[in-house]
Amino acid sequence: MKVSSSSFGLSEFQPSELVPPPLKKGNKIAITCPAKKLPAPMTDAVKLLQSWGLDVILGETVDASFHQFAGDDEMRARDMQRFIDDDSIKAIIAARGGYGTIRIIDQIDFSRFVQNPKWLVGFSDITVLHMHLFANYGAQTIHGQMPINIPDASAHSLETLRKALFGEELQYQFKSHALNRAGECSGVLIGGNLSLLIAVSGSVSDPDYDGKILFIEDVGEYLYAIDRMMRNLQRSGKLKNLAGLIVGGFSEVKDNDIPFGQTVPEIIMEIVKEYDYPVCFDFPAGHIPDNCSLILGKKLNLHVTDHEVVGYY
Repeated sequence: MKVSSSSFGLSEFQPSELVPPPLKKGNKIAITCPAKKLPAPMTDAVKLLQSWGLDVILGETVDASFHQFAGDDEMRARDMQRFIDDDSIKAIIAARGGYGTIRIIDQIDFSRFVQNPKWLVGFSDITVLHMHLFANYGAQTIHGQMPINIPDASAHSLETLRKALFGEELQYQFKSHALNRAGECSGVLIGGNLSLLIAVSGSVSDPDYDGKILFIEDVGEYLYAIDRMMRNLQRSGKLKNLAGLIVGGFSEVKDNDIPFGQTVPEIIMEIVKEYDYPVCFDFPAGHIPDNCSLILGKKLNLHVTDHEVVGYY
């Protein structure tokens, strides 16, 4: 069990599988901003969620501003706490990522969440919440599109979000990348944004990677930084005993004046070459329009062949 005297609700809880119930039409859901402030109203997102039959409640942070954040740390933590403690709210969607969730994670009391689990949705900076909730409570959460991304999101990715929220079947099938490593595995899916996995490493929000299928994605990183972060995971033993590795979108990747000399798939395969679990690249999730929803904390079946990749719960 992960225990931290600085984190609420951890000392008396023994983690086990915590599965929020699927949404139903008429349910209340909340949108809050635990990180960066919004640049504009979320009109498209609210209309979409309402079209699914959901009653959308907006937190005070959606209109707040404190430097780059959606309100100061106290306000953002209070907004999240309000929706965690409100049993009428059946899902909490982060309006956007950016930076800031790690600043408030230890101020939030999740004891009510344990008694009344609800879906937590988001990606990027929201990886902090995904990892924390799984590490301490075994909670399932949804890595998927956020309101800020909905205007540019593919219809397919939005449909996967609806299916994930309403408890419908999710399956993924796409062509295999040339550097994929074939194989079959099953394991609980964990992960998210690579930079945030490194940020929570060694903390109370850092789960056990052994036997898990790890999903990673990132945006705007230098190739050398991706190499460095992957080697951090390797040197800390987190890659050694995985069941499988899923690599999503690595978008807007940068290079130095003197080229690094390897692509992202080449960097990753060099680091995991000594292991024998299946690896797949270009999984449709991450900072991309077709950011398909993944249920983190849930057992996933992964089949990687020379021709295609199939993943299903």
